[in-house]
Amino acid sequence: MARPSFLPPAIALCAATLAASPAAATEDDFNIWTGQFIVIDVDEDGDWFVRGEAQERFTNDADRLGQLLLRMLVGYRLNEDVSIGGGYAYILTDPVGPVEVNEHRYYQELNMRLIDRDGITLDSRTRLEQRTFEEGEGTSWRLRNFVQLRVPISENTKFVAYTEPFIELNDTDFQRGGLSIWRNFAGVSIPLAKGIEVVPGYLNQTVFREGENRMDHVANVNVFMSF
Repeated sequence: MARPSFLPPAIALCAATLAASPAAATEDDFNIWTGQFIVIDVDEDGDWFVRGEAQERFTNDADRLGQLLLRMLVGYRLNEDVSIGGGYAYILTDPVGPVEVNEHRYYQELNMRLIDRDGITLDSRTRLEQRTFEEGEGTSWRLRNFVQLRVPISENTKFVAYTEPFIELNDTDFQRGGLSIWRNFAGVSIPLAKGIEVVPGYLNQTVFREGENRMDHVANVNVFMSF
């Protein structure tokens, strides 16, 4: 098969991205994150689509719902490998101690398939966010670049890995600028039915803060649906 000649570089890339998160964090937390994602084509040609998602994040040793995220997007496929879109998200963050925060987030994104060979795919998503908060003034701008690798490991399952740094572009009451978060994930994709898959795995998140950083060890289970 042609796959082995390409597979070692792909695995090397995955290992490099998973190791990219700095190890300076000194405060650890165990989380459980769940997510439900759906993509629906809205025209006969399949050019226009809508995407909706809900994410529930249980924090503080998975003892409580620390964050709820609801997000939607309207997208347009420029071709089979490139799409653009824009949307809105509401995020309720309820940390222990401080008061809860209500965030309204507007964003634009560019999605590109960089590699598609022998069942192996490498995808990129670049997202620009404008974040506003009910508890303060100003708009916080943030850039995120998500790169995901998928490699077949059996007839029906795939190894999945991604990396995503978050870069804050300005200094506001709710962010201080620079690298703020870095997420790295490794798991498997398991089909449940046509257009439906579940992706369980381990997600490592480093949150960069003044003083001690925080490292979240996350048991992450997402369900993806496409119609």
